[in-house]
Amino acid sequence: MTTTRRTFLASAAAATGAITVLPYAARAEAHMSDTFESADGPITIHPVDHASFVMESPMGTFYVDPVGDAGNYSDFPAPDAILITHEHGDHYNAETLAALMPEGGVPIYTNPAVYDMLPEDLKAMATPLANGESAEFEGVMIDAIPAYNITEGRTDFHPRGRDNGYVLTMGDFRTYISGDTEDTPEMRALENIDLAFVSMNLPFTMDAEAAASGVNEFAPTYVYPYHYRGRDGGTQDPEDFAAMLNDGIEARMGGWYEEGDLG
Repeated sequence: MTTTRRTFLASAAAATGAITVLPYAARAEAHMSDTFESADGPITIHPVDHASFVMESPMGTFYVDPVGDAGNYSDFPAPDAILITHEHGDHYNAETLAALMPEGGVPIYTNPAVYDMLPEDLKAMATPLANGESAEFEGVMIDAIPAYNITEGRTDFHPRGRDNGYVLTMGDFRTYISGDTEDTPEMRALENIDLAFVSMNLPFTMDAEAAASGVNEFAPTYVYPYHYRGRDGGTQDPEDFAAMLNDGIEARMGGWYEEGDLG
């Protein structure tokens, strides 16, 4: 049998009985972390809050949309690179970035709108990526994927052409980070995604049904529902989302919110 990305991941899971939750056992327990195997080594995901997470990989540690108290990141290795999807306060905060920035700085990859907002010291470390553009960091390909609303009445939240999602390609392992988006043609057209992070809340992104429909189309091996608290009853149930996924797609939950805090 030819070993593909998906058969490799399935074989790794079968060999261990489950996807492992190592290393950093105490941290993993606190943050509901998961480790996914790739040909280059383990990739560990640490949910932090809402849309913020840390990804440890053999190519470095990536912070994604870090906001809030910098102390929330004290258990994790310092970032080697930082990704920002867009300007909203639950995704971008200049003070948090400054507090988390290691001495000497690390690269920041962001959409052009946030790049224009960055303080000059942070801007000097940043690379703006418009929709469809790419960058490379330590062998990791970073592709900027359009993230936007398509439903009438929501398009002002995330207009087409402004905000990013990202696909990170680390050797044989491809991760999609949706940012704030609806079930767009660009999402549905994704290919060979091993791990996905998909937003779902109203009125800002989409409901659980639309999120599941998009995920079923591009069929990642694993998916985290995240960013699922909403306004005025718009919170989505990640368990409902998981129940709508096709066979062969496994939902991972993650500790995105305090117990019982569904907004």
